[in-house]
Amino acid sequence: MNRSPLFSVTTLVCRWTRIITLMSVASLLLSCGAAPSDPQQTNAPSAEIFRWKLVTTWPKNLPGLGAAPERLAERLRAMSAGRLDIKVYGAGELVDAFGVFDAVSQGTAEMGHGAAYYWRGKIPVAAMFATVPFGMNAQEMNGWLHHGGGMALWRELYAPFNLKPFAAGNSGVQMAGWFNKEINSVDDLIGLKMRIPGLGGEVLARAGGVPVSLPGGEVYTALQTGVIDATEWVGPYNDLALSLHSAAKYYYYPGWHEPGPTLEAIVNIDAWSSLPPDLQAMVDTATRAINDDMLSEFTARNNAALTTLRTEHGVELRALPQDVIDRLREVSKTVVAESAQGDPLAEKIHRSYMTFLEQVRAYHKISEQAYLNLR
Repeated sequence: MNRSPLFSVTTLVCRWTRIITLMSVASLLLSCGAAPSDPQQTNAPSAEIFRWKLVTTWPKNLPGLGAAPERLAERLRAMSAGRLDIKVYGAGELVDAFGVFDAVSQGTAEMGHGAAYYWRGKIPVAAMFATVPFGMNAQEMNGWLHHGGGMALWRELYAPFNLKPFAAGNSGVQMAGWFNKEINSVDDLIGLKMRIPGLGGEVLARAGGVPVSLPGGEVYTALQTGVIDATEWVGPYNDLALSLHSAAKYYYYPGWHEPGPTLEAIVNIDAWSSLPPDLQAMVDTATRAINDDMLSEFTARNNAALTTLRTEHGVELRALPQDVIDRLREVSKTVVAESAQGDPLAEKIHRSYMTFLEQVRAYHKISEQAYLNLR
């Protein structure tokens, strides 16, 4: 059957109208993002699961110090919906307590948790990123690290070791420690065998004592058997957990050697670089949270622990004599200055730390300290 010319033209026009309409709709959908997405252009997170090992310098599940890396792993697992799965190893389970730095640097583990003064034998100035005798407290350390340029210097220092550090805990001002010998004068420091790490250990040595380096898991036995005469550890909460009260008679304060020790999470840079940006952001956020959480926990737990030590265990609490404090402060100035000599980066770190300390000390004299003196 033959169709009229008018019918053919009408049909053709209708068909072209439908085509143009469909093209317009497709264009509109593309502009609204409703078109099929290109996997390379999507912002959806990767589904890859990263399984990391985290080694620590602390006894497994030790309250406070040992709990922090466990909580960090749990927090990251939850934040990432399981995409960053971290297994925590206590001291000695995978590597020795003092082998954490090398293990993470070499990639044996992707992450570690400890304190920078343990690596003083490798990097003398590293101790300043943990604590400095008569130096900054926890609040001041956080200010320097996160808003005063300290973190950038810390990462510059660790970069040659293939490590990226994060602040991941703080105990607040510690106790001077547990002693089986009375400290009545500077003379009593002479020959004193004491477990004390970092710059504090060097100060004790200059004052006539004998510093001993021991991981936390060996402290109690060394004190009980007389291998050492005294030990510093942390404060009432952790000290009670290690039963140090049953191995020493006298409990001295204040912790002149550790006024606000920052604990660190260190990450192997190759492992860090393998993470997508969202997981990197989670690590940064989670370590900041753990840094605050540990300080909050010690602030809350030390109170009850000290009461238990005194009322239930008869612990004798004593203040260090003023002449001892004066001598230790004098020696500390020399030790801290010498720790930064001979290396441009170390000198830069020392200058940054001391400048911030001088400024924050002046302000806190009329704020934090002034308030504590009047309440």
